[in-house]
Amino acid sequence: MRTDQPDPRLGQRENREVRRIGDRIFSGLSTGSGIAILAVLALVAGFLIMQGLPALTSPVEELQYKQPFLQYVAPFAFGTVWAALLALLMAVPVSIGIALFISHYAPRRLATSLGYVIDLLAAVPSVVFGLWGIGVLAPLMQPVYRWLEENAGWIPLFAGQASGTGRTILTAAIVLAVMILPIVTALTREVFLQTPRLHEEAALALGATRWEMIKMAVLPFSRSGIVSASMLGLGRALGETMAVAMVLSPSTVISFILIGSTNPNTIAANIALSFPESHGLGVNQLIATGLVLFVITLAVNMLARWIVGRRKEFSGAN
Repeated sequence: MRTDQPDPRLGQRENREVRRIGDRIFSGLSTGSGIAILAVLALVAGFLIMQGLPALTSPVEELQYKQPFLQYVAPFAFGTVWAALLALLMAVPVSIGIALFISHYAPRRLATSLGYVIDLLAAVPSVVFGLWGIGVLAPLMQPVYRWLEENAGWIPLFAGQASGTGRTILTAAIVLAVMILPIVTALTREVFLQTPRLHEEAALALGATRWEMIKMAVLPFSRSGIVSASMLGLGRALGETMAVAMVLSPSTVISFILIGSTNPNTIAANIALSFPESHGLGVNQLIATGLVLFVITLAVNMLARWIVGRRKEFSGAN
């Protein structure tokens, strides 16, 4: 018996072929994107190694800054890590508190508005933060530093004479903390919101208060996500250039004192300040310090992935 109706199996076969084509395109784009990221990373590393190698192999007498490379870069590497760690110590507790307030305490309308405000902070240029730090924050911190000198000078971190301008490593760290605050807060908030609802309801059903529920259900689940957010903020602080260069009154020293006028500089800020006057092997020296910063940032990210990988089955970030 003849029929003019099409065979439905043909339509299903065509749909499967269309899906396969779409899957191939998506798979190709995803794979290509991953390869492109690795290729860019390799190119950056290759550029830094090729351009920095002359400074590592040339005699000290031929270098513009007349110092062995390790001796030259050590104060800048110390200042980079020291300022970033100070910023992280200040930003992470505040970020966790804001994220908890937005995700578990604030009314929905207030939480939405506050989340938008926090996210907008990430769009503020670093130059604006630098201007705020040098024009507003530094003068405000001067009396605080004088008080710390008079009343807490027996603590090594606050020893010595306080800076008369307020442009100290602590001021720069506060600016960095404000800059990484929206990054850590946004990621931590999303991790908190990924906590299984049943875990929270079970804790409340057993008679736990809201804080006890957060302590038993939310924070353990989000631990790896908090670490990931913190390490991402640390990476941002390690590479910050303009804000630190504008706020900090730098010297080529290794010092833990937070309120003095002699402060360690960072690698990124030193490159920005010294590059216009550099020439010949001096440029290679600065690029070699950039290679050190690249290695430090890579080590921080690898450490973060290792910490997250230890508890990936419990992580809200995976």
